Amino acid sequence: MSDTIQADLGFLVPSREKPVYFASQGGAEAELNIAAKIASRTVSISDAREMTPPPTLDKQGFALVAHVSSVTDFYDDGQIRDIYEPEIAALVQRATGASRVVVFDNTRRSDATDVRGSRNSREPSAVVHNDYTDASARKRLRDILGDETDERLQHRFAIVNVWRSIAGPVLTTPLALCDAASAVESDLIATERRAKDRVGELQLVTYNPGQRWYWFSGLTNSEAILLKTFDSDQSGRARRSIHTAFANPAAPADAQPRESIETRTLVFFD
Repeated sequence: MSDTIQADLGFLVPSREKPVYFASQGGAEAELNIAAKIASRTVSISDAREMTPPPTLDKQGFALVAHVSSVTDFYDDGQIRDIYEPEIAALVQRATGASRVVVFDNTRRSDATDVRGSRNSREPSAVVHNDYTDASARKRLRDILGDETDERLQHRFAIVNVWRSIAGPVLTTPLALCDAASAVESDLIATERRAKDRVGELQLVTYNPGQRWYWFSGLTNSEAILLKTFDSDQSGRARRSIHTAFANPAAPADAQPRESIETRTLVFFD
């Protein structure tokens, strides 16, 4: 049975003004804040579980992996640091064949106001985007590695996110992911990203009818989505995975709210 659905996604409306994305600090009042016009488009989103062969990081820019974590409380920062981050580094290294993986960020999100308030989680990012431009990916590398950066820039590196549920199955606000082969570079617009502690840059995305969209139906907490948000290799591999949260029109009225964690990793290939 096909789980292709029709859903509304938020796209950047082209303008002469450069857009700005304001990152929230989390909490009950956390909400999407963008200084630009965003318009909804209804798109067809196919179930990636039905893809044959399955999607891969280097072709589509995303993949699904089985992964059971030993973490018992994903809101315990100590467990995230001591248990989850080593698990994720090992997972990404296995999935990519990398020589080294460095975990550098964890973000918890929920579509429930009360959860955001009690857990200081952020809102789902319900606008089509990619996390890094070429310039901001290299800047992030330098921020994290410092003196190692120049040597690392001599080799291929990537940024891979690991996204998972930390509650029940993701039904209400899952991720939509665009096949990298269907994404046109000129549709990705560099956008200043302002946060409390730094200014960076991401990419918002304009609508293109050629974009092919996918989701993983019924994602459980024993699975994880890998998505590549940057790759320095320009030989033909997928370099980005544009994505967004979306309201699932097929979700049951009594579905459990989404609670998720996304972990960002620097991935090195020597």
